[in-house]
Amino acid sequence: MAVFTEVGFDEAAALVAQLGLGRLTALEPISAGIENTNYFASAECGEYVLTVFERLSFEQLPFYLHLMKHLAQRGILVPEPQADARGGILHALHGKPAALVDRLRGGHALAPSAQHCEQVGAALARMHLAAADYPRQQPNLRGLAWWDETVPQVRPFLADAQRSLIDGELTFQHSVAASASYATLPRGPIHADLFRDNVMFENDADGQPRLAGFFDFYFAGVDAFAFDIAVCLNDWCIDLDSGRLDEQRAAAFVDAYETVRALTGDEVRLLPALLRAAALRFWISRLWDVHLPREASMLVPHDPAHFERVLRERSATPWHPQHA
Repeated sequence: MAVFTEVGFDEAAALVAQLGLGRLTALEPISAGIENTNYFASAECGEYVLTVFERLSFEQLPFYLHLMKHLAQRGILVPEPQADARGGILHALHGKPAALVDRLRGGHALAPSAQHCEQVGAALARMHLAAADYPRQQPNLRGLAWWDETVPQVRPFLADAQRSLIDGELTFQHSVAASASYATLPRGPIHADLFRDNVMFENDADGQPRLAGFFDFYFAGVDAFAFDIAVCLNDWCIDLDSGRLDEQRAAAFVDAYETVRALTGDEVRLLPALLRAAALRFWISRLWDVHLPREASMLVPHDPAHFERVLRERSATPWHPQHA
């Protein structure tokens, strides 16, 4: 992703050798994204992604890395962290936490069809079930408490109509979170950031898209599974220009999810509110990245206006799955 920490070839080569992966043959910075420093690393034993974590601490990272290992060992298509001779999967570069994980094959589906959405929906449900016995606990660090903390920091940069929208939505989400229905929602480890650019597809022998895997679990945390669904619907199943939900793709996603794990009645009832919550979460984070940026050699923040549009659309046009 954006390069905040410059990693030299020799430094990366030493880590690769320490992990028993042979000689490093190439190191290439990745320019997309805004949270961590990432490089593609080619070694004699395979292709990897080297990440230096810029915000997450040594204390927080075991939750994410061991979750990825837990899922990989249960057959979920995610990058597996590489361990040293003592089994350690959390390393250090420039005094910062670092990890080396498998690089997934394939490419992004940036203009997804209903077929792509079906595969992501079913795989997300399998991921939720596979994570059910994961023993570590950590809340979604970009949840309601973070919204409360961050909105006052970005509010001075907003126009009056935007302040009204963000204040009203935050109040609404507090009422949802305090409801009895919300308390019953099934919970567990969620990805919380499963956008199109965090999923890879390959083509099968017939030229049809086949899911190759999910990556970038570094916003994961324990939260409502339905919130994870809402995050996905707001990216995989919308018209990017208007923010409107594409009902065919949304139905395909939810129907495929339910072939693996059926939604509860409260999940279905609260899905419109959670779609708004997911839009609010990413509007706030994009406002923060634009107005309170960090220095990075390749930093290109995302446009916050996109999720402002999505939030207005979800408020104006609530959506439930048709079978509900």
